[in-house]
Amino acid sequence: MNTFFNEYFDRVTFFTVLGLVGIGLLSVYSATFDAYEGRDFYRQLLWAGIGFTLMMTMMLLPLRWMQRSALPLFFASLSLLILVLLVGKRVYGSQSWLGVAGLGIQPSEFVKITTMLAVASYLSRSDVKATDLKDLTKASILVALPIILIMLQPDFGTSLTFLAMFIPVLYWAGASKFLIIIIIAPAFVAAASIMGTTPFLIVLLLLGGALWTMRNENRFVAALVFGANVVIGFLVQIIYDKLPLYQQKRIATFLDPNNDPLGAGYNVIQAKVAIGSGGMFGKGFMRGTQTQLSFIPKQWTDFIFCVPAEEFGFVGGVVVLGLFAILLYRGIHLASIAKNKFSSLVAIAIVSLFAFHIFVNIGMSVGLMPVIGIPLPFLSYGGSSLVSYMMMAGLLMNVYANRKEY
Repeated sequence: MNTFFNEYFDRVTFFTVLGLVGIGLLSVYSATFDAYEGRDFYRQLLWAGIGFTLMMTMMLLPLRWMQRSALPLFFASLSLLILVLLVGKRVYGSQSWLGVAGLGIQPSEFVKITTMLAVASYLSRSDVKATDLKDLTKASILVALPIILIMLQPDFGTSLTFLAMFIPVLYWAGASKFLIIIIIAPAFVAAASIMGTTPFLIVLLLLGGALWTMRNENRFVAALVFGANVVIGFLVQIIYDKLPLYQQKRIATFLDPNNDPLGAGYNVIQAKVAIGSGGMFGKGFMRGTQTQLSFIPKQWTDFIFCVPAEEFGFVGGVVVLGLFAILLYRGIHLASIAKNKFSSLVAIAIVSLFAFHIFVNIGMSVGLMPVIGIPLPFLSYGGSSLVSYMMMAGLLMNVYANRKEY
């Protein structure tokens, strides 16, 4: 037993995750207890128990079995996304939920896991090279399938997480920076063109500089990529100008919440007030005025970071960020020391996913990122997301246990 805990049990990941889940439960309790008499807290506590069980299960699953079963599991999970489109429940304008035994399950959260396993399994094959455009295209199709199905729900925020996971995995697998830029540049150019001429020119300047540093890769292709992105930027602007005014306003508010301070931007403004009012040590547990007086609607979901930041102040916020930093560093370390390519790619996929969620969610709360409905790992209320994050943590622990296996 001592050998198992000393050699195979990843105590750093385990206790870091427990700390984050504990803070999340306290935050959900504080944000919901008066309004819902603890109903949401006890439900989240139940999901945490289920998540803990599945986390330990994922840690113990044979690594080779997961690698062999990754593609069948992936395609089976896609059937759930199709089922959601057919019979799913619509919540807040998105048909993302399946009703199971009186509970709402969001399949897209679990498809994140099957997708990262499928991509890692494919890219770790001896006959596949991330530098080969044909192999890269096949890997991209694996990611594109769930993205398309999730966009049909529609759930733009969740679909972005797949790209955020995929790009670092490609880099870790050995894909050239040139190919990665080709993949991600159009999204940045499109967003910048909507934001205005200056952001558009800045992004084009950065893209041109990046392509210039890699001009030895293929000068003709580099010039073609730059020209194509210029055209994309102008086309997006033309399409945007032809949209109805209400749709233009929705997109503009998505990119800058201050455009609609009493509507979509209201949550962001109130979140900044909550975080700023916490001071150094906070107002005390369940004493946050923004939290307890419900100035931020549904604060226990996308804006959960405001709760510890207001009630425990700067110190509380730093503790949360510190735990996340430990988890991310641990994941990168495990990806670096793992002898098996599959497990290394899985670890970097998990870290990338966590990092994207953390950066975007906290960025939303402080007004640095657009509001796209991205939950904060282990803290935000939601059973599907909490269970899936804990399963990913179990996968990290599995990588640690099998780090010496080739």
